[in-house]
Amino acid sequence: MRTKYLLALCSAITVLFIGITAQAQNTLPASIESGPFDTGHIQGIAVDTQHGYIYMSYTTILIKADMQGNVIGSVTGLLGHLGDLDFNEADGRVYGSLEYKNDAIGKGILAKEKSSQKFDNAFYIAIFDVQRINRMGMDAEKDGIMTSVYLPTVLEDYLATVEIDGKQVKHRLGCSGIDGVAFGPKFGKKDGKQYLTTTYGIYSDTKRSDNDYQVILQYDISKWRKYERTLSQEKMHRSGPARPDGEYFAYTGNTNYGVQNLEYDPDLNVWWMAVYKGKKEHFPNYTLFAVDGSAKPIKSALKGVPYLSKGNIVSLWPNANTEISGWNFAVGSTGIAYVGNGLYYFSHNYKNDKGQGSSIKLYKYSGAEADVPFSQAK
Repeated sequence: MRTKYLLALCSAITVLFIGITAQAQNTLPASIESGPFDTGHIQGIAVDTQHGYIYMSYTTILIKADMQGNVIGSVTGLLGHLGDLDFNEADGRVYGSLEYKNDAIGKGILAKEKSSQKFDNAFYIAIFDVQRINRMGMDAEKDGIMTSVYLPTVLEDYLATVEIDGKQVKHRLGCSGIDGVAFGPKFGKKDGKQYLTTTYGIYSDTKRSDNDYQVILQYDISKWRKYERTLSQEKMHRSGPARPDGEYFAYTGNTNYGVQNLEYDPDLNVWWMAVYKGKKEHFPNYTLFAVDGSAKPIKSALKGVPYLSKGNIVSLWPNANTEISGWNFAVGSTGIAYVGNGLYYFSHNYKNDKGQGSSIKLYKYSGAEADVPFSQAK
């Protein structure tokens, strides 16, 4: 009798979940059209489901739109790389990675913006007071809608030189800066304090062995107001926490520029990581990985990293009796946003003669055991 009761209960819960998901699908558009804009490609998206807004980073501008794609306003004036975004429900602001560096990416941005300005290398979390965005062309420096917090740990790894196989190589852990951004709990927990979590961009150098982990930093931002400064690109500030509250490593194998988009699903307790495909032939080179948020990090040696004794290693999900699990999923690297009830928005970026744009489509989670874990919802 008990077995029959449990089966009936599970069946009822499944039906209820399907019903909730179907209802949520009916209130969310199947596709949100964005752009084109005369700027770099879309880098990340964030959704405020309560108020019905979507935010999009197009490399040097932030776009605010309603859920039908009607543009409400934009933030311009950035000469750095604005990457992945996330909406923080606790304070109603949007957080994004912001890089200034003198590599091919940084030089390409300055050329695109026709700017001769020179920057010192610097890495920030940009924080947007999105409620105040109400018109096009608002200035990131002058209109009081963006502050920033400096991350010295990222710069230290970016500038460091390390020894690998007797050779001196630049950029500790392959660090090219930061990109992925999401809010979620500490690894090993499901609830509790939410940490701003960001991931390294990682150079894909196939001749070195220390760039096969995704590096994940977590920050307690409850006292970040004391660090926040309006960013002056003429005189870059250095106000920020000396160290992250946690540093973690996910062994995925080689990728091209690391985690492009990071997104936390509190229902699955999973961190999704979308990347550009790696080039080392002895790895599976998936384009989508997931970290098990419920598994406690394990302090262990890092493969191929001779200059660090140990690191906090997080587990990939699902654990399918393989060292590296993941999927080859066509989208995600230019935007993921979880909107609840097993539903996500994924960016499908495009380019035409007018610029860069995206069709942002609604997907539903279809199971970790599937060839791809998501399918279009409508």
